[in-house]
Amino acid sequence: MVILNTLAKYSDENGNRIIYDGRAIPNVRIEFSGSGNSFRVRSGVLLGKLNVVFDCDNGVLDMAGNSFGTFSAFIRIGQDSRVILGKELTTTNTCVISAVEGTSVVIGDDVMLASDNEIRADDGHAIFDVITDRRVNWSRDITIGNHVWVAKRAVLLGGARVADGSVIGFGSLVTGPVPNNSVAAGVPARVIKRNVAWERPHLSRTRPFYKPDASTVAKSAYWDKTEDQEPDVPFVALYESNGATFAVSFASESAAHRWSDCYCTSARIVPVIRQDEASRQLDSHPGA
Repeated sequence: MVILNTLAKYSDENGNRIIYDGRAIPNVRIEFSGSGNSFRVRSGVLLGKLNVVFDCDNGVLDMAGNSFGTFSAFIRIGQDSRVILGKELTTTNTCVISAVEGTSVVIGDDVMLASDNEIRADDGHAIFDVITDRRVNWSRDITIGNHVWVAKRAVLLGGARVADGSVIGFGSLVTGPVPNNSVAAGVPARVIKRNVAWERPHLSRTRPFYKPDASTVAKSAYWDKTEDQEPDVPFVALYESNGATFAVSFASESAAHRWSDCYCTSARIVPVIRQDEASRQLDSHPGA
């Protein structure tokens, strides 16, 4: 294991590297335990507390940087996994981000994380069905769009997809899609308000100290009407019959396996991913 306490350009014989041309930043912690890992900072970055752990091989952390506020995080990156952080991403205090088992956490530009947020594509430990021995808690990608506000103690788990301009309410738990320009809250989170927009100026720290309408703020580019997302189809069972291949969709992996056990034990159960996720995976693994 290699432990670095300064963010600066770095490479080693195991193919681990930090790609960064800015001034050295002390008081960070970066751990490399495997090989072929890459940490890229594309521009200037204002850091609070940063702890990055590359547990395995071929992990990627790509940070676009921020010019205001600060970014503080504990980031864990596992085998073949990626964390992509957009421009002007800020946090109120340390957030937790985790991606393992080939998953990705992608966060867009101008995202505002509050306090005690966790963004976890995985559960940290495997859970198995005692009857079939099959895994029941697969790790899944997480995507957060541009100009999203994640309020205090909100948690996003594998499968969360939050579109541009939305707000995740205090203490909420997100596990699926949230459409653009909406407010989602609760456990599990559900959309409680549509056709909304938010802006960064604080109610008591930025004049005017009363903000009754939109004339009191500068509008960003994310003032749009809410559009419904396509329904989530997380797993399909693939099987062949009479020379043709068929795909049967299910709301969960366990439901797909139950169907397979009853009707077609040779079926392959696979997760469904969106076109952009597939494109990113193929870009990362040419020839797959």
